[in-house]
Amino acid sequence: MSNKPRFPGTSGAGSVRVVDLRSDTVTKPGPAMRRAMAEAEVGDDVMGEDPTINELQKIAADMFGMEAALFVPSGTMSNLIAVMVHCRERGDEMIVGDLSHLHIYEQGGSAQLAGVHSTTVTTLPDGTFDLEQLELKICHGYPDPHYPRSCLICVENTHNIQGGRVLPLTFLQEVRTLADKHGLSVHMDGARVMNAAVAQGVPPSTILQHTHTVSVCLSKGLGAPVGSMLAGPKNFISQAVRCRKALGGGMRQAGILAAAGKLSLLENVEKLQEDHRNAKTFAQALLQCDPPLFIVDTAAVETNILCFHLQELGLSPSEFCARMGQVCEGEEAALGQGIQVLMCPYFGNSVRAVWHLGISPEDTQLAIQKMQFVASQYLEKLRAQ
Repeated sequence: MSNKPRFPGTSGAGSVRVVDLRSDTVTKPGPAMRRAMAEAEVGDDVMGEDPTINELQKIAADMFGMEAALFVPSGTMSNLIAVMVHCRERGDEMIVGDLSHLHIYEQGGSAQLAGVHSTTVTTLPDGTFDLEQLELKICHGYPDPHYPRSCLICVENTHNIQGGRVLPLTFLQEVRTLADKHGLSVHMDGARVMNAAVAQGVPPSTILQHTHTVSVCLSKGLGAPVGSMLAGPKNFISQAVRCRKALGGGMRQAGILAAAGKLSLLENVEKLQEDHRNAKTFAQALLQCDPPLFIVDTAAVETNILCFHLQELGLSPSEFCARMGQVCEGEEAALGQGIQVLMCPYFGNSVRAVWHLGISPEDTQLAIQKMQFVASQYLEKLRAQ
């Protein structure tokens, strides 16, 4: 991803509205969440004595259909802990999608810190991968000294790079069957699995019955300021506690944070539907641009992430995002106010925008107005040339 867009000042007297679509990690706790944090009952979590954390872990385990859960500072740490527990010997191997967050965006921590080797399968446009290719990647030579030992298959749901795609339940079932056949475990990077559950109209436990373990972020669309949940069997979580401590993730009176996470799971899951609707609304507006300036597959907009391409090669993703992120000349007169819409250039000739708890339908309409203004200004400039 690119660096953050700048926030240039405006010369006009009108108000400026900012619609931040860079990521669903930019959410901020609202009054109810801040109140819950302020009033949280706390204790020493490393000693297992923080009642709010203990309650959050019980809520998460029950919701995910797992035996136990652990509150950790981040999704990156949660995934790393899972890899460390599933792959107990240095040189063990995990199989991941080549476009997975765990493989691309987590600094190779599984190799750097856990000594775990990765082999990749090709990520398909819907976030899945070919099961025949997956089976061919499983190493059968152990304990021959030439080969690593395949221990773990990692899936990602929803799939970040592929635009928030939801993994089909049939695919997850087939992956689990294949893993069971060869004695491997399945871990889901479920940073946005609650988005997947809402999109499929099922409880998260229906999805997670096909995995051994899962990592779920509380700090994305669910709106908590910090934290992820790692869930799985009791013996897995007991080992995960040790790994968390070694990685510096053992927090003390962290019930202040867990109170926010508890509220996010109990009250914010259904609100994800609005994020999905808003993303789809913006995607449809992109297609209404005349003449066509954008390429977007609306059928692939399944959750809160939208990836779209620019059809006009003269307008790069970086330039488009820059124009969207600043108040342009004549904008306040045309729209009645300045609107800064923050989004990110992405892979290839694409742009990524993510809806979240802080973006209302009204904000989405403002973003559409800004997009239409930027498109019209660019197309007018083209016609004048």
